[in-house]
Amino acid sequence: MILLALLALLVGGASSAGSIEIRSMRQYLSDEDQIRRARAESNRAIARHDVPGIVAFLSAEYQASVSNGSFLHTPAEMGDVFASRFAEFKDAVYVRTPDSVLVSVSGQAAAESGSWIGSWTTPGGPFRTGGRYAAYWRKVAGKWLIHSELFVPLFCTGPGCG
Repeated sequence: MILLALLALLVGGASSAGSIEIRSMRQYLSDEDQIRRARAESNRAIARHDVPGIVAFLSAEYQASVSNGSFLHTPAEMGDVFASRFAEFKDAVYVRTPDSVLVSVSGQAAAESGSWIGSWTTPGGPFRTGGRYAAYWRKVAGKWLIHSELFVPLFCTGPGCG
């Protein structure tokens, strides 16, 4: 807390009353760092099977093209997909690992790309799939949210892979 106070003093100074203004950590992180942290927290929400926590990172206009080729048009649809998977497979987990996060010159949009892996245990044995993804982030009221995503499957092992 003292370090934040000193940083606030150096960056933004004191208020008119002479007290130190404390700002949120978000203000000191770069946009890229904020997006990477949001992705890490999104991965943690998936690992916890926390559907509201997952959907909290999606913009109201969210859309996705998921690995089975279907299209999702709302955050609620993505939440339903996760809820269904978690209900069927108690150990289901997905991890998205960013390789690149590029923020627009305006600072209001960003492109993230990386690899993803999904895994769970079926009655026939372990299942694992994964590939590449791209995400379009938008800054909404100062917070980075995922506007759209594309998941391309590049491998599949286990029961049900064809």
